[in-house]
Amino acid sequence: MRSSIETGISFGLTSGIITTLGLMVGLNAGTGSQLIVIGGILTIAIADAFSDALGIHVSQESEDHTTSKEVWESTFSTFGTKFCFALTFLIPVILFELGMAIVISVIWGLAILGILSYKIAKQQKEKVWKAVVEHMTIALIVIFITHYIGLWIASTFA
Repeated sequence: MRSSIETGISFGLTSGIITTLGLMVGLNAGTGSQLIVIGGILTIAIADAFSDALGIHVSQESEDHTTSKEVWESTFSTFGTKFCFALTFLIPVILFELGMAIVISVIWGLAILGILSYKIAKQQKEKVWKAVVEHMTIALIVIFITHYIGLWIASTFA
């Protein structure tokens, strides 16, 4: 697979996992509303996918060695991956009670992040456990913080 496409996919997956889970967990803690969580997921899938695609586009343009074709490959693969993967979090929210859907989504997101981290570490010939622990720790910190921010918002403004 071309490096530019791999860049977009890995960036889109990572961002899709972290931002979508953070938003879902925070909105659930703050509102407990299935409708609001669904709205948040759809917003992330559209607005943040475009934002990340533009971000990777500009980042790639700033590199002297990147061709126009590679820039657009990274742009479209980032958007497509982020958009599609963020939408996968709708499935448990629609099919299950919201609390269970959040648990399923966290497990799903962390599993994919773990697989991606493993693949990248193997490809870079780095210590797999180190990459997986590093990426999981960051994801768990985001989940933890957004949960408590949601609780704080609910207690302060509700």
